[in-house]
Amino acid sequence: MTQTLEATTAQQRVDAWLADFEAALAARDAERAAGLFATTSFWRDLVAFTWNIKTVENRDGVADLLRATMDTTDARGFHTTEEPTEAGGIVDAWIGFETAVGRGRGHLRLGDEGAWTLLTTLYELKGHEEPQGENRPMGAEHGANRDRVTWAEARQAEAEELGRTRQPYVLVVGGGQGGIALGARLRQLGVSHVVVDRYARPGDQWRSRYKSLCLHDPVWYDHLPYIDFPKNWPVFAPKDKIADWLEMYTKVMEINYWSSTTCRSASFDESTKEWTVVLDRDLGDHTEEITLHPTQLVLATGMSGKPNVPELPGQDVFRGEQHHSSKHPGPDAYKDKKVVVVGSNNSAFDICGALWEVGADVTMVQRSSTHIVKSDSLMDLGLGDLYSERAVAAGMTTQKADMTFASLPYRIMHTFQQPVYAAIRERDRDFYDRLEASGFRHDWGDDDSGLFMKYLRRGSGYYIDVGAAELVADGEVKLVQGQVVRLTEHTVVLEDGTELEADLVVYATGYGSMNGWAADLISQEVADKVGKVWGLGSDTTKDPGPWEGEQRNMWKPTQQEGLWFHGGNLHQSRHYSLYLALQLKARQEGVPTPVYALQETHHTR
Repeated sequence: MTQTLEATTAQQRVDAWLADFEAALAARDAERAAGLFATTSFWRDLVAFTWNIKTVENRDGVADLLRATMDTTDARGFHTTEEPTEAGGIVDAWIGFETAVGRGRGHLRLGDEGAWTLLTTLYELKGHEEPQGENRPMGAEHGANRDRVTWAEARQAEAEELGRTRQPYVLVVGGGQGGIALGARLRQLGVSHVVVDRYARPGDQWRSRYKSLCLHDPVWYDHLPYIDFPKNWPVFAPKDKIADWLEMYTKVMEINYWSSTTCRSASFDESTKEWTVVLDRDLGDHTEEITLHPTQLVLATGMSGKPNVPELPGQDVFRGEQHHSSKHPGPDAYKDKKVVVVGSNNSAFDICGALWEVGADVTMVQRSSTHIVKSDSLMDLGLGDLYSERAVAAGMTTQKADMTFASLPYRIMHTFQQPVYAAIRERDRDFYDRLEASGFRHDWGDDDSGLFMKYLRRGSGYYIDVGAAELVADGEVKLVQGQVVRLTEHTVVLEDGTELEADLVVYATGYGSMNGWAADLISQEVADKVGKVWGLGSDTTKDPGPWEGEQRNMWKPTQQEGLWFHGGNLHQSRHYSLYLALQLKARQEGVPTPVYALQETHHTR
């Protein structure tokens, strides 16, 4: 009986808040609506109100957002989509609503003082709904028709027209997981598109990496849009299995995918509002130069950006082999060789572990501290409530898990992460003691918030341990500290004078900002105009302020008209591809998209 009364009370509180909020919006009274939020509060909007990805804070921020967006958004019909719950004085509610042009869903956390957090997201445009469920295409054309065009003939005609007699509205540069996920969304929304990639087959980005590479994130976290991995898919998929899945997915989702295609240049015409993109397309017996004129250009070239390869004295005289981790072919050729791996993050550990397995003499050069979390502990304590078999058994869907994650504003996300990593620290205390006793410099992030905040803030500085960290802790992989200052014919020299013999040097030295690709493809001027891509402005290590509240320049309009950035891990590629695709679809259809608080440029690198 008590539970029923509590649930009813929670429902009544949410219903009353939604009614008051909708009434304030209908009256175009931004201050009244803002007064329904707590003194310290956060509203995160994914496209629905702002045609942007934006978080505002506190009542002043809410009022400013509403003054700028209320008239054009015309949001109404707020309602709960399932029964709210209450815990610790906070009511959690899943909500639905509609706007003048679309339909939305979101989440509300309601406290005694009002709304603590509000998430609003657009999931479809009115009149441009995806053809699924009751709206799925018929497929077969029944009856007799002398002008019948089969599915295969229609696909062939589309392939022959695109780029020749008909220009794509969107060109996506980069056909990895991000470009493929976005291509699937664009196809379902009826957006004319081409995804181009320099590799010969979809998935080759994965096939070309070192042979021991596998996903460090679990299967439940990694589904692509529309098609989940099968229920017998491994928890951590090997790279070649992922590659085959991406190739299959590209075909069955009917993505217009041009492989063996290299972008040479791109420029934007302010008068026509179109891009001119010059491509070289390898057609087997010859290479064809093709010039496309898309309206929207999306760089899906990987959130890590361009490889950082240090320039060191002596690299030209070193007689061994040297390459960046992104070019590492795997361990097989290096049995009994002396290998120096410069770096101590994910790729460095993976490569060290694989080299040790084949009998190489491996030394890791740690230049700065690294956060390490054991995979089993991360799976259980970090992701288990949302992305795991136990979460699925409890009724958690991928969409609900994604929305739950999205409902936590970045400003306070670290406070949710800190207790998780405190529990991990205690659970694996023996491991960390042994690791640090080996001389390894370990950290928990600037504010003890662990791996995920490091990923969001800087995209580096961590390793999900699948075994290689034990090799360092046990001394099987040698460890030295310091900066590399030069190479000789046969050695790597550190700043303290230490010389490490090497037949191979692997630079596991990370990547630069994604706007480095914009500089290469378009111009340095445009790259600087857009500014740094990735990071939150948290003013922590490698994430300089000011605070921005969202990922810089990702999945949203930039200072360069018609230029977008898309990517991230499989989870982000899946989730945010929807919001980017909706922004592109709206523009294609001429739906007004007034952008609130366009991304500012604070850093160029």
